[in-house]
Amino acid sequence: MTYDEKFLREHNAHHLWQPMAHPRQVEGAPPTIIVRGEGVHVWDLDGNRLVDGMGGLWNVNVGYGRREIRDAIVAQLDELPFYSSFRGTTHPRAIELSERLVRETATEGMVRVMFGSNGSDAVEMALRVARQYWRLIGKAERHKFISLKYGYHGTHFGGASISGNTGVRGYYGPLLSGCFQIDAPFPYRNPFTDDPAKLGRACADALDREIRFQDPGTVAAFVVEPVLGSGGVIVPPDDWLARAREVCDRHGVLLVADEIITGFGRAGHLFGCRGYGVKPDLMCLAKGISSGYVPLAATLVNQRIADAFLASSGPEGTLYSGYTYSAHPVACAAALAAIDIVHREDLPANAARQGEHLLARLSTLAQRFECVGDVRGKGLMTCVELVADRATKAAFPRGAGFPEKVAEAAYRRGAIVRVSGGNLIVSPPLVIQRPEVDAIADALDGALQEVSAGR
Repeated sequence: MTYDEKFLREHNAHHLWQPMAHPRQVEGAPPTIIVRGEGVHVWDLDGNRLVDGMGGLWNVNVGYGRREIRDAIVAQLDELPFYSSFRGTTHPRAIELSERLVRETATEGMVRVMFGSNGSDAVEMALRVARQYWRLIGKAERHKFISLKYGYHGTHFGGASISGNTGVRGYYGPLLSGCFQIDAPFPYRNPFTDDPAKLGRACADALDREIRFQDPGTVAAFVVEPVLGSGGVIVPPDDWLARAREVCDRHGVLLVADEIITGFGRAGHLFGCRGYGVKPDLMCLAKGISSGYVPLAATLVNQRIADAFLASSGPEGTLYSGYTYSAHPVACAAALAAIDIVHREDLPANAARQGEHLLARLSTLAQRFECVGDVRGKGLMTCVELVADRATKAAFPRGAGFPEKVAEAAYRRGAIVRVSGGNLIVSPPLVIQRPEVDAIADALDGALQEVSAGR
């Protein structure tokens, strides 16, 4: 596809307000214009070829330029570009993908699917279904949600209300009532213990205390990312999620697994909760479901939830939730092709292998640079946390610009990484191989040398 380079430069940042960015700041420093992608590489408007260490935004799991997905999209456009999946009509791809997702999540016990267009949709649907479930079984007073500090669950009002990110919450209040956050099982930053072996129990006990404090009879669900992504790739102790499941079962509370990022292989297993051997009551999927080629999301429920709706014969059992583009046929076609690639190329296993090497390479940075406070990761979810003072773990002041300078220097060395606060997040496509992993690590190494020298 051709483009007018002069037009793009003149109009960049003048009309479009970007997500998660201050409009004035963007106008002063226009965003990079990415014009092409192939495999794990993208090219910018200046012709620079870069390893995409962001994987789009955690989502281009199968890489760019996959002919299989392109062909599925074109075939679907030729056959049926759109039809509604609201009550009364459906289409072949919606039927095929819903069956496929139930089959894919049989280990977790999921039996029904609802579709949306993005992760925020999936979380919003889960919150609505959770509250409706309790009403259907005569316990409408169970309306509260508990989640984790540092957690991120999207930007709809429900997702923002349960997110543990101040920026997402701070400017939009009052948010949804009845939402409470507890401390995350964050080995590097937590108020409980320096012993990782004790942290899982400590955080599970904190969840238990919060449920008891709120009154178990008022709590609808605990919402959790198996590995916290946008909050800084927080990898919990291996026993944490199973302990949280036990606490929820003790009090009859639903467990919602936000698998927006971890779903379809990124954390080294097909699903994040599967990696910890935990069965949730609801699962939220997006990002990797279609590998970013066409927007799509899904919310899945287990038999416990489904039975409550199926037992209802009145209007209270109607799902008054959905979107015009729910189960969009082109998105469903893309997802079916993307999931085939995930299995055919065993991308969860590749994520585990390449992620282990990436983590080993990046861990050496903490030995050589005082500004590196922590390096952590699971699968192809990795974070280098930069700090102003390693001894106290003090973060850089807001606006200091140090992490941004490191990311810019890495870019000049051929790799894109994401800055989130003091964190440099690396989440490349799951098809990445050892040479490109090393290219990212080398770029960050050189960037830290450059920026630290001029600090």
